[in-house]
Amino acid sequence: MKLKLLFKIIFKTLRKVLQFLVKRYDKFICYIIFTGNGVCFGKFKSTGFPYMMIARRGNFTIGENFSMHNGIKGNPIGFYDKCTFFVDKDARLIIGNNVGISQAALICYKEIVIGDFVKIGGGVKIFDTDFHSLDSNIRRSKEDLKHKIKASVLIKDNAFIGAGSIILKGVAVGKNSIIGAGSVVTKSVPDNQIWAGNPARFIKEIK
Repeated sequence: MKLKLLFKIIFKTLRKVLQFLVKRYDKFICYIIFTGNGVCFGKFKSTGFPYMMIARRGNFTIGENFSMHNGIKGNPIGFYDKCTFFVDKDARLIIGNNVGISQAALICYKEIVIGDFVKIGGGVKIFDTDFHSLDSNIRRSKEDLKHKIKASVLIKDNAFIGAGSIILKGVAVGKNSIIGAGSVVTKSVPDNQIWAGNPARFIKEIK
């Protein structure tokens, strides 16, 4: 029993030391990724580091006290992906202050704006485009990507996007509103409401 207890103490001590070193390494790599991609950012903390591609003339801004989990280690709810940030040329991705995000993908071809104190759950995907033309004849041609529809996405202050949800182009999620896990949001959600489902629909008011 004493030997098992000793091993347990040694294991926990080594794990704490390793976690400390890994956190410092993750933050250093994130700093390089942010700086190399021309991101304007404030104070942040990160578990792991993201995949990021910012085109020339793309604008990506992150506010203060940003928290990010990449992979399952930081948020063990079953999503293993890194956070993914893509900003096309002349597009704008703005993340406000005190935002938390886990294993999510933000794909911006026009504009995605996220307010302050927003929580974005594990595996969430936010797209401001259809990626391809809705016309099947155009999709068969080399002109396909030139004809994709783009529309801005706005996530207002204090919103909470549940794990595994998808926010589609042209959608606004209202202040204080909640999107239930696994929802597909195809139209705008007013302030102070809970929506859920595929497609997401009104559930109840938040009082």
